[in-house]
Amino acid sequence: MKILYTSDLHGKSWKYDQLQIEAQKHCVAMVINGGDMLPVGKSLFDQDKFIVGYLQDHLKSFDKIGVHYLCFPGNDDLIAFDPLFNEVCQKYELVHNIAQQKTSINNFEFIGINWVPDYPFRLKDRCRVDNQKFVFERQFGSALLSILSGWKKIEHWQTYAQSLPTIEEELKNLPLPDSMEKAIYVIHAPPAFVGLDVCTNGKQVGSKAVYDFLERYQPLMSLHGHIHESPEMSGLWKATIGETICIQPGQLNPFTYVVIDTETMDIKKYDVNATY
Repeated sequence: MKILYTSDLHGKSWKYDQLQIEAQKHCVAMVINGGDMLPVGKSLFDQDKFIVGYLQDHLKSFDKIGVHYLCFPGNDDLIAFDPLFNEVCQKYELVHNIAQQKTSINNFEFIGINWVPDYPFRLKDRCRVDNQKFVFERQFGSALLSILSGWKKIEHWQTYAQSLPTIEEELKNLPLPDSMEKAIYVIHAPPAFVGLDVCTNGKQVGSKAVYDFLERYQPLMSLHGHIHESPEMSGLWKATIGETICIQPGQLNPFTYVVIDTETMDIKKYDVNATY
């Protein structure tokens, strides 16, 4: 089975259009979109329009041609619109919202999780304490959570965050696959320690909980995103943790994606520039 994996398209329609072209060119059976799918323009509260407009048509087109489409919202996609996002996904038999869910296709099991370790920025919809040793960074302002009527300010963010399940706990609560050898995890946050998490300033911000989970359970593969510039900074878009293959293609100006052949385990990365 051939899979096209990409992440962090942030509502850029030309990249979505190119995704469809590349998927058909490579004759893939599945697309996996690893989060941060929606626009981050003037108002994040316009994301609902993108969901019911462009994105719905995009998902429908893959369902129509018989290509599975696995996806979930990322940390820049407002949690207030998760019910709407899920409603749109459920319209199509071959579209699967895999946030904290498992789906089985062609003898492989795909398990998704879209929480990320807390960061300094204000939007906290999908931020969590990573593990019990996590240290908060200095924050850039009051924490905000999205609700349909606007922003909910959280005055004491650290206390609030510590009341939520950690990423370590959320990983333990995921549905288990029947076989780790046939399991592909889609985890928006990259693991720590393997060079897939390097920011522009050189800081490494990956999840230690994700690393520990992959090291312990050894699934076939894990697919990541979140840190757009990491492959450019570290020179790495693929790594291994034990026998687990970890993929983080990044996403800068070109449309970046990888194609995975699950029969041969051939994995190739591609960059396509805009033509306008």
